[in-house]
Amino acid sequence: MSNTILHILNNDCPHCHQGKFFKENSIFFKFSFPKMNEYCSHCHYKFKKEPGYFFGAMYVNYGLTVTQGIATYVIAHFFFKETFDLRIIPIIMGVIIALSPLNIRLSRLLWIYMFKNYSN
Repeated sequence: MSNTILHILNNDCPHCHQGKFFKENSIFFKFSFPKMNEYCSHCHYKFKKEPGYFFGAMYVNYGLTVTQGIATYVIAHFFFKETFDLRIIPIIMGVIIALSPLNIRLSRLLWIYMFKNYSN
């Protein structure tokens, strides 16, 4: 399990763990839409299975975003006197916008790792 998380964070191929899933080496803090490789450079595993394959990754992205929003609220509410202060909303929005490039990459990697063939 910990190796899988490490491979996801290293942007590794889900099949051979040698090639890269995205053209950029790291999944962290690239402020552009991610460019995926069509095939793994090492084992030629096809990443783009079919049109619309990564639509399900939107649900993973939504879950990540909601989790980050709730975590930001829990952390930020300790710095305000009132239970719900409206100044927390821009903080939550800023965190969600700042982490959105990471969420796009991470959700696609999580999606392809969830549905890879583990019988090999």
